[in-house]
Amino acid sequence: MRVVILGAGLMGKEAARDLVKSDDVEKVYLADLNVGQAEVFAKSLQTDKLDILLLDAGNDEQLREVMALGDVVINALFYTFNEKVARTAVDMGVHSIDLGGHIGGATDAVLSLAEKAEAKGVSVIPDLGVAPGMINILAGYGAGKLDKVDSIKLYVGGIPVKPEPPLNYNVVFSLEGVFDHYTDTSHVIRNGKLMEVPSLSEIEMIYFDKYGELEAFHTSGGTSTLTKSFPEVNTLEYKTIRYKGHAEKFQLLVDLGLLSRDNEVTVGGQTVKVRDVMREQLSPQLRLGEKSDAVLLRVIVSGEKDGMLVTYNYDLITEKDTAVNETAMARATANTISIVAQMIGNGTITKRGVHPPEKIVPGELYIEEMKKRGVVIVETVENGVSLGR
Repeated sequence: MRVVILGAGLMGKEAARDLVKSDDVEKVYLADLNVGQAEVFAKSLQTDKLDILLLDAGNDEQLREVMALGDVVINALFYTFNEKVARTAVDMGVHSIDLGGHIGGATDAVLSLAEKAEAKGVSVIPDLGVAPGMINILAGYGAGKLDKVDSIKLYVGGIPVKPEPPLNYNVVFSLEGVFDHYTDTSHVIRNGKLMEVPSLSEIEMIYFDKYGELEAFHTSGGTSTLTKSFPEVNTLEYKTIRYKGHAEKFQLLVDLGLLSRDNEVTVGGQTVKVRDVMREQLSPQLRLGEKSDAVLLRVIVSGEKDGMLVTYNYDLITEKDTAVNETAMARATANTISIVAQMIGNGTITKRGVHPPEKIVPGELYIEEMKKRGVVIVETVENGVSLGR
């Protein structure tokens, strides 16, 4: 199979690192506007499987030319490109997957292409990061083992191994994306009804070995397609994990209007967006750099099985691979999207159309493949009382 990766940022490069190791992969094309940085990375891999291409994703003709080279396209661009890339893939008859971005209706726009994609005989899967992405696959896997699903609770955090004040946080994706997740409302299901709750709210404590007691709070985008895939559950919610005190500090910035998309101020005759100033001020301070990060994940799926109350728990703790300088977030995210690309390319996934991860990615095989890459997801089962029916 031939795989095209759009975007040579951290996730694109790490997906390429995994893909070139596979015997099933004949060629990987890594396309980006900054070819110099991508070429330095390519040299470090020392493989003739990887080619670097120039791509201006805003140039429709160039985008089509690059995508035409692959059997499967991995979209690792910023999520504002998700709909455009998916539409182009469907139009061209090429399989396509992306890293997600449920904010602003990006994923809904991709899902709306379902009939066209099926007619063209292609598979399109959005939201294949960690949250959404990995948590969707695990939620779908756990739910598939139950006769009836009652509750799905999801917790994920990308945090520094050694926190530094005042925010005890480092950015592993985009700070702009973090601002979106903290300011847009979060979708949850409560008592069987779809609701919106403020992000950064309803802080609860959560424990992980080595990291001790942390906090978890609502952030937008995490439940993604799950509210539509499991509309009849009683409870569905997603919370982000951080070190204690983080949510309160960012809540202050939100309350002061410093993270608003619209607030502007005029300084010295120049009008600037306050959010842009905050992003530029905080970005260099919060850059991960050479520091080590960790991804903590917990998925809890509860319901009925054979007349019993049963809960499936999925836990993950993964840290940066210092041997190859691969961040924990990249290990979790890039391996996920690489594995699913290979599942489409090698015929493991044959369903055509547009499908969310929880409906199409085989959970057991996914867990096995992640384990091969040193990302270990642990499943535990809790059997409760008999329902006496």
